[in-house]
Amino acid sequence: MSAEERAIFDRELVRRRRTRHARQAAETTFLLDHAADDIADRLALVKRPFEVALDLGAGPGRLSARLAAMGVGLVISADLSAEMMAPAGGLRVVCDEELLPIRPGSMDLVVSGLALQQVNDLPGALIQIRRALKPDGLMVVSLLGGRTLFELREALVVAETETTGGASPRVAPFADVRELGQLLQRTGFALPVADSDVVEVGYRSALELMRDLRGMGWANPLRERRAHAMRRDTLQRAVEVYAERFARADGRVTATFEIVTLTGWAPHDSQQKPLRPGSATARLADALGTTETQLPEKPERG
Repeated sequence: MSAEERAIFDRELVRRRRTRHARQAAETTFLLDHAADDIADRLALVKRPFEVALDLGAGPGRLSARLAAMGVGLVISADLSAEMMAPAGGLRVVCDEELLPIRPGSMDLVVSGLALQQVNDLPGALIQIRRALKPDGLMVVSLLGGRTLFELREALVVAETETTGGASPRVAPFADVRELGQLLQRTGFALPVADSDVVEVGYRSALELMRDLRGMGWANPLRERRAHAMRRDTLQRAVEVYAERFARADGRVTATFEIVTLTGWAPHDSQQKPLRPGSATARLADALGTTETQLPEKPERG
C-alpha cells in the first residue's frame, strides 16, 4: 500500500481551506491564543536562551509573536498556506509540516500550536523535528487530543443515522494523550512529557461551532469523507441533537477541546539518564519510614 493510500487526511484540501479562510482565521484565534499562552508559560520556566526557533504550522502567527516578545533571536514561521501565515510577519517559509526544509541540527527550539493533528505521518513529522534540533534543543508542540469535539461527533452520527440510514466520518480522529506520550519515546526524544488540558467553550448553537471550525481551517479534511455536502435535514437534526444532549444552564451548548502538549529534547550527553535497574543505593522503605515486606515467590508452573 502506497503512502497516499494510507493517508487519512487530504493535505491538499487542508491547504486550500487554510488559504480560503485565512482572513477569517485571524478573527477566530481564541484556541490558538490559549495554546500559545500555555507554550509561552512553559518556555518561561526554561532558564536558557533560544537563538533560533521554528514555529511549525504557524497560522496567523499568534505563537510566533509570543516567541519574539520573549527575546528569541530569530523566529521562523512555517505553514502549509502562505495566505494563512501572512499576519505572522518576520521570516516565513511555506512548507508541509510533514516535509521540513530545515537543515539538521540548526534549531534551538521548535514549537507548534494546534497544527500537527492534521498530518498523516505524525511519527515522521516528530522525527524530522528532532533532527532539525541542535543537540539538547527543545521541542514543545500542542495538538488536539482524543476528547476533542466528542459532542459534535455524537450529534452528527445520530443525525445522519436517523435521516439517511447510515453515518460517514464527519469529524477527524484525534490521538489519545497516552499514545502521544509513547510516540515521543519511539521517535527518539529525551526526557519526554505529554500532558493534556481540557477546554470547554460555549456556543449559541452547533452551527456557530461549525462556522468557527471552518474559520480555523479545521473543517472535515478526511480523505474518506462523503463527496457531497451534508443534507439540510441531517444538519438540522444534528443541531437539535446537540442542543438536546449538550445544552448548558445558560441555554448555550458546550464544545470540548482537549489540548495535548508534548515536550521533548534532542538527546545530549549532558542530560539526566535513568538509573540502571538494581543500581539504587537507598531503600524506598527507609525513605518512606515504613517496614519492607517480602512477598512470597510465585510457585513455578509445571
